[in-house]
Amino acid sequence: MYMKKDSPKTSLVAYDHVSIEKKWQNQWASSKIYKTTDDTTKEKFYVLDMFPYPSGEGLHVGHPKGYIATDIISRMKRMQGKNVLHPMGFDAFGLPAENYAIKTQTHPEVAVKTNVARYKKQLEILGFDYDWSREVNTTDPNYYRWTQWIFLQLYKKGLAFESYEPINWCPVDKTGLANEDIENGRCERCGTLVEKKPMRQWVLKITDYAERLLADLDVTAADGTPVLDWPTSIKELQRNWIGRSEGAEITFKIEGSGLAHTEIKVFTTRPDTLFGVTYVVLSPEHALVTELLSHIRNTEEVNAYISEIKNKSDIERTDATKEKTGVELKGITAINPVNNENVSVWIADYVLADYGTGAVMAVPAHDARDFQFAQKYNLKIQPVISHEGSLPVITHGTLINSGKFDGTSSEEARKDMTSFAGGTWVTKYKLRDWVFSRQRYWGEPIPVIHCGKCGVVPVPESDLPVRLPNVTSYEPTGTGESPLAAISEWVNVPCPTCQGPAKRETNTMPQWAGSSWYYLRYEDPHNTNALVDSAKEKYWSPVDLYVGGAEHATRHLIYARFWHKFLFDIGVVSTNEPFTKLQHVGLIMGEDGRKMSKRFGNVVNPDDIVGTYGADTLRVYEMFMGPFDQQIAWNTSSIIGARRFIEKIWRMRQTLIVEDGATVPDSVHKVIHKTVQKVSEDIEHLHFNTAISSLMIAANELEKIGSLSKTQFEILLKLLAPFAPHVTEELFASLGNTQSIHTAPWPIPDPQFLTSDAVTIIIQVNGKVRGSFSAPPGTSKEELERSARQAPDISKWIENGKIAKVIVVPNRLVNIVMT
Repeated sequence: MYMKKDSPKTSLVAYDHVSIEKKWQNQWASSKIYKTTDDTTKEKFYVLDMFPYPSGEGLHVGHPKGYIATDIISRMKRMQGKNVLHPMGFDAFGLPAENYAIKTQTHPEVAVKTNVARYKKQLEILGFDYDWSREVNTTDPNYYRWTQWIFLQLYKKGLAFESYEPINWCPVDKTGLANEDIENGRCERCGTLVEKKPMRQWVLKITDYAERLLADLDVTAADGTPVLDWPTSIKELQRNWIGRSEGAEITFKIEGSGLAHTEIKVFTTRPDTLFGVTYVVLSPEHALVTELLSHIRNTEEVNAYISEIKNKSDIERTDATKEKTGVELKGITAINPVNNENVSVWIADYVLADYGTGAVMAVPAHDARDFQFAQKYNLKIQPVISHEGSLPVITHGTLINSGKFDGTSSEEARKDMTSFAGGTWVTKYKLRDWVFSRQRYWGEPIPVIHCGKCGVVPVPESDLPVRLPNVTSYEPTGTGESPLAAISEWVNVPCPTCQGPAKRETNTMPQWAGSSWYYLRYEDPHNTNALVDSAKEKYWSPVDLYVGGAEHATRHLIYARFWHKFLFDIGVVSTNEPFTKLQHVGLIMGEDGRKMSKRFGNVVNPDDIVGTYGADTLRVYEMFMGPFDQQIAWNTSSIIGARRFIEKIWRMRQTLIVEDGATVPDSVHKVIHKTVQKVSEDIEHLHFNTAISSLMIAANELEKIGSLSKTQFEILLKLLAPFAPHVTEELFASLGNTQSIHTAPWPIPDPQFLTSDAVTIIIQVNGKVRGSFSAPPGTSKEELERSARQAPDISKWIENGKIAKVIVVPNRLVNIVMT
C-alpha cells in the first residue's frame, strides 16, 4: 500500500503523458514495488533479456522491442501471483567498448560508465519493471572475479589450455577471433577479411561437450514435450554449427627418401570408395607440410603457393563456385592401404587445416570437388560404384573395381572397408575449440602466471579478482601481445608456487566470457563467497523465458550452454540447460527498410518518441506492429493509432463508468470476459499484436454499448496494464484503488460469459462444403440434421439421390453421405 487514495469522482483532466509517466516512475522507484525477494513459498518465474552492450550511440527504437515484451510477460506473471525475477545489466567488456573508447579518446572505463548511465536513463523512461538492485556489469571486478573463477575450474579440469596453432586474426581490430566471431570470412565486428596467423593463445575445449550440446537439443520430458522450447530454426543453426558426422580415420603411409615412418591420417564419411582414391590432399597449413618440404623436389613452388593461400579467406577457399588450385609435392607419394597403389600427394586451397584432420583422400569419380580438381590437373579418375551416365556419381550403389568388395552395397560396406584398411570408425564435429584469448586491453585478465621454473601456475582463488590495471595507453599493438604486456609493474609478480620471478598472462578474455554465465549472478548478485548460493540457484533456475536476437544462435547461446553444462558437472548449478524457453526478436528496420544506423541516417531515438507521444504509446505501438518474431519497418506516422487508442481508454473513464450495482447489459460481460481469455492466451504465447487488437476491438464495442461498471473497467485496465503501465496505474488510482494495479490479481474469465449466442454449422454433401447455417451452441444432433436437410441450398444436392447416412459433429458440421 503506497498510493494516496483519490476520490472515484475526481474529474480527470486531458491525458498528459509527460506528468503521468514521470509521476508513476518516481513512485515505483521510491516504493521499490518491483524489488524481487527470494520467497520460495511462491512459484517463481524468471524472465530475462539478453543484456545489452552499452554503445555510445544509446538506444534506438528497435532496441526496446524485446525489453517491452519481457516487461509485459513479467507484469502479467506477477499479477498472476508468481514471484517474478526480471533483471537487467550490461555486457560492457570487449571490442565494441574498447574501439569506441579509442575512437573518442576516452578511457574504456570512463566511456562504459557514461554509456551505462545513458542506457539506464533511456530504459527507465520506458517504465520497465526491472529490479535494479540486482544489476550486473561484466566490467565490475566483483563480477569478473567469478568469471575468472570459472576459468580456473576449466583449467583444473583440463578444459583450458595453451595452443600455438594458426588462429583467425583480424588485422584491423588486431586481435585473435573465434570461428563464431566470423561471418562470411570477415570479422563480425568490423567486416575486415580475416587472416590466419600462428600465435600463442588460450583455448577452451568446447569440443569435449559437442555431443551433449547436440543431443540435448532433442531431449524430451516424461510427457513428450521438448525440454528446450526453442524455435526450430535456432536449434537447426546449432546442429549445423556443431556439425556431427560419423566416418573413418584412415592412415596413408608416405613413401619417399627418409620418410619411412611418416604417414597422413585422413577422415572420410565414404570409406566405401577407398579403391577409388587417386591422390591425397593436405591443407597448406598442415603441420606435416613443413616436415615434407625438405623431401620434395619443388620446395620453392610449394612455398610460393603457401604464401599465396595466406591471403585467401576460408570462405573463398571453400566456395564451390570458385576454381580450385593446388600444387603437387613432387618426390613423394602416399600408399593406398586397400590396394597398396602409390598415389600423388598435393596441397590445395580447398582443404582447411581445422576441419577433420586437415587432409583428405581424393576420390574424383565420386566427389564433385575432387572431380573438378582431377580434371584440371589431369589426375586419374577411377569409378568404384556402378553407374550409368556421366561422372561424378555421388550417391551410394553397388561397388565395382573394389577387389573382394565387388558387388557389395557401398553403404553396407563402409565399416567393413574401414576395418580392411586398418582404419578406425570415429565421430567428428565441425565445431572447433573456442579460441579464448584476445590481444586487447579491455577484457577480463586471464588468471594465470607464467613461471620459468613451474610453468603455467593458476592464480590462487583467494587472490581473485585479478584486476585490470589503470593505463594511459590501451590501443592494440598488433604484435600479438596485449597492451598489458608493457605494464611491467603489473606483469612482473612472484610465482605463487616457488616465489621466483614470474609474469602474469597478458592476454584478456573475449567479450563472450562474462555473458556466458551472467543469468546466474542475477539470482544472487551480492554474494561474496560463491558465484551463486546453491539454494537460490535451485529456486530460480532455469530461466523460464529468454528473449533476444537470433544472431546469437551460434555464439552466445552455444557458449552459455557449454559453460552451464560444465558448471552442472562440477556441482555449481542444478540443471543441465540454462534457458527453458527461447524466443528471438524480429528486427525493427528503419523507415527506408534498411537496418537502423547512423551511417544511413535512419535512426529514430526513443527519447523523442516518448517526449512526443509517451512511453505507453511507444510500448503499445511496438507490440502492435506485427508478429513479435518477424522483421518490420518503423513508421512514425503510424504511431498515432496507438496514441488514439490510449486516449480512448482515458475518455472511457469519464464517459462510460456507471456505479457498481447499476444494471449493465450482458453484452458488456461477454465483451469483457472473452477479452480476458484472449489477451491472457495471447500474452502467454507472445502474440502481443493480437492481444492489443483484442483490446482495441473490446474498447470499440464497449464504446458502442455505452456503459460499463467500475469493476468491469478495472478488468479492462488490468489487461492493458502490462502494455501501458503508466496510464493504467493512473486510471486505476482514480477509481479509488490504493493498491498498485501491477500487484493486483490478474483477471480470470467467467465461463458463463464465454459461450457464443450462435455457432456456424457447416453443411457437407459427400465431404464437400455445400452450405452453412447458424444454431445455438449445444443444439442436439437430431435438430442439426433436420436443419441441414431443410437448408435451401442443400435440396438440389440431395433430391435426386439416396441418403446413406448423416454424420453430425455438434457445434461444427453436418455431413450428408449420398449413394
